[in-house]
Amino acid sequence: MHLYKTTPGNILVHNNTALMIDKDWDALINQEHLYQHLTELSTSCKKIDSNTFNDILQNNILAPVGKQELWASGVTYLRSRDARMEESKESGGGDFYQKVYEAERPELFFKAIPQRIVGHKQDVYIRKDSTWNVPEPELTLFINSKGNIQGYTIGNDMSSRSIEGENPLYLPQAKSYEKSAALGPCLYITEKPIKQETVISIEIKRSNKIVFEGKIELNRMKRTLPDLASWLFRECDFPAGCFLMTGTGIVPGDDFTLQLKDEVNISIEGIGTLTNTIASK
Repeated sequence: MHLYKTTPGNILVHNNTALMIDKDWDALINQEHLYQHLTELSTSCKKIDSNTFNDILQNNILAPVGKQELWASGVTYLRSRDARMEESKESGGGDFYQKVYEAERPELFFKAIPQRIVGHKQDVYIRKDSTWNVPEPELTLFINSKGNIQGYTIGNDMSSRSIEGENPLYLPQAKSYEKSAALGPCLYITEKPIKQETVISIEIKRSNKIVFEGKIELNRMKRTLPDLASWLFRECDFPAGCFLMTGTGIVPGDDFTLQLKDEVNISIEGIGTLTNTIASK
């Protein structure tokens, strides 16, 4: 099932039926056994006709975030490790990425507070002081306050590779700034964990022409999703739950950088497509 946060309210799509759920977003998604809870709730919700639903999806989708923090995982795919080593070799930081790829402890970092997260069809920013910028398509987990993975969404982890490559200690500046993250278009809630064969893909358009595209299966990730979640919750409490980006296995080549007005489309099987346009502050 798909749960959308919109300006009219929360909309659940279950068994091909759109339903309006008049509940507080944070309280709703932080329910234990969320799939079962929404299934039971759907029997008493108001149905939305298809025309109204389609109009809402075209114009009124918000990022599926309330009070939740957004965190991120790094170097969870081999391609990400190689890209980070390449961008940091001149600064002498390349070995750090090889070590964290092989280590028991994953790389986890804080990405954004809710006000810096945008949704579907909204602008994401590139930094004016960065010369090399890329989007990173990532399966993103919603983890409730008890540390249980309850749903999934699509994440765009905007990254300033020139800044991170200059020195690994600049990671917060390369990753965390205004509109540096996008989530959406919905929260995907399943009865069972998402399939490991799930395909993640990205397409970047410039003047309506594709300038980069790629895809990868989730099973190429070195770490498991429950393992990443458990490390994040070891010493942190999240009363409203949190979102966790799980890393990327698709990284454009060293000769590619985003430009203003580029369109980024990230798709994940079962969830949908997250679309953002590149802008600057």
